[in-house]
Amino acid sequence: MSLQEEARFAVVVVGASRGIGRAIAKVVAREKAVVVLVARSSEGLAAAAADVRDAGGEAYTLELDIVASDASTRLRDFLSANGLVCDVLVNSAGYGLRGAAMNLSVEDQLGIVDLNIRALTDLTLRFLPQMAARRRGGVINLGSIAGFLPGPNMALYYASKSFVRSFSEALHQELRATGVTITCVAPGPVSTDFLERSGAGRATLFKILPKLNSAYVAERAWRGFKSGRRLVVPGISAKLVIISAKLLPSAVLLPVVGRLQRRSGDPCPCGSGKKFKECCGARRRQTVGSH
Repeated sequence: MSLQEEARFAVVVVGASRGIGRAIAKVVAREKAVVVLVARSSEGLAAAAADVRDAGGEAYTLELDIVASDASTRLRDFLSANGLVCDVLVNSAGYGLRGAAMNLSVEDQLGIVDLNIRALTDLTLRFLPQMAARRRGGVINLGSIAGFLPGPNMALYYASKSFVRSFSEALHQELRATGVTITCVAPGPVSTDFLERSGAGRATLFKILPKLNSAYVAERAWRGFKSGRRLVVPGISAKLVIISAKLLPSAVLLPVVGRLQRRSGDPCPCGSGKKFKECCGARRRQTVGSH
C-alpha cells in the first residue's frame, strides 16, 4: 500500500487561531474530522485545538507565517510527516487597513497583497492538483461583500477581496467536472477583532451594517461548500449590498462608499497633512456651492 493510500484526509484551516477560521474549524470538527490548524499565534492555536477536540474532531496545529516564501512547502512537509493529505483547504487568513491609500504605509498595503492574494493563491494552486487527481475535496476562500465594489478609503482590501471572488469563481468553473469544489464565502461585517485591527470598525459604513456572528458565517460556509456552491453570501444585509452595488452606477456608488468609510478627522488624501474637511473637502464644498 502506498503512502498516499495510507494517508488520512484532513481539513486544513489557514488563519485558524481566531474569527471565522476558528469557527469553521469547530463546525468541521463536529463531523469527527481531522483538522489541521494553521496560524502564527501559538496561544490562539492552542485554544482553537481545544475547540476542535471538544467538538469531537482530531486537531493538529502548525505555527506558521503563511506569507513566508517557504510556507506552502512547510505545510506540505508537516502534513506528510503526520500521514495526512489536504482534502479541504480553508483560506481564512487576511487583513485590511482603513484610510486613504496615499496616507497609509506602502509596506503595510503590500502586506495585504501578500496575505490576501499571493499566499491564498499559492496554497490553493499547490493543493488543487492532488485534489483533482483524487476527484474529491476542494477549497473554501474567505471573501467579502467588499469584493463586489471598489472601496475608497479601504482600496487595497476591497481590491484583494475582488481578486479572491474572481479567482474562486473561475476555478469553480474550471474544476466543476472533476469532483473538486471551490467556494467563495462573502459575508458582510462579522463580529470579530478584524474591524478594530483594520480600523474599519470606526467607519460609518461598518457601524450601520448589521454584524454577523462568526459561528453563523461558518455554518453557512461549510454547508454551502458541501452542497457544491460557487458563492455563499451569508445574511440578508450582505445580499442587499451586493444587489445595490450591481444596480447603482459607479458615479453614485463610489462617493457614497468613500464618504461612509471616511471619518471627519482623517487626514486629506491629497497628502497635505490637513484634515479632509479643512482641505479638499472644504474646496469641494466651495466648488459645489459656486455659480
